[in-house]
Amino acid sequence: MANNSEKTRYSDAELQEFKEIILEKLRVAKEELSALTKSLNASNANGTDDTAGTFKTLEDGSATLEKEQTNQLAARQKKFIDNLEAALVRIENKTYGICRETGKLIQKERLRAVPHTTLSMEAKLKQY
Repeated sequence: MANNSEKTRYSDAELQEFKEIILEKLRVAKEELSALTKSLNASNANGTDDTAGTFKTLEDGSATLEKEQTNQLAARQKKFIDNLEAALVRIENKTYGICRETGKLIQKERLRAVPHTTLSMEAKLKQY
């Protein structure tokens, strides 16, 4: 069996392991996105129509800030989902786990921690 430095791609069994990790992360990410979307849709339900004017203004400002933060979280979650789905495509193409900068295999530990990454730590550190 070739050692890691000689391997040019992960085996089908290894790819299957990563696919399962990604599918689970995808399931959780979609649930979280769904919860954020519901939260955004429900945020108008707790209106302050019967509150005095000054308090209403303060509460509206707070609600707006909260809505902006929820929108940012939802956008970040959508991007994460897109990245995970792109990783699944790379698994199907058998190009998953290959650094787009160095062409070397990305370490398994890194892929388990950040399964949608396309950069090895070596390439990532060169960015700084």
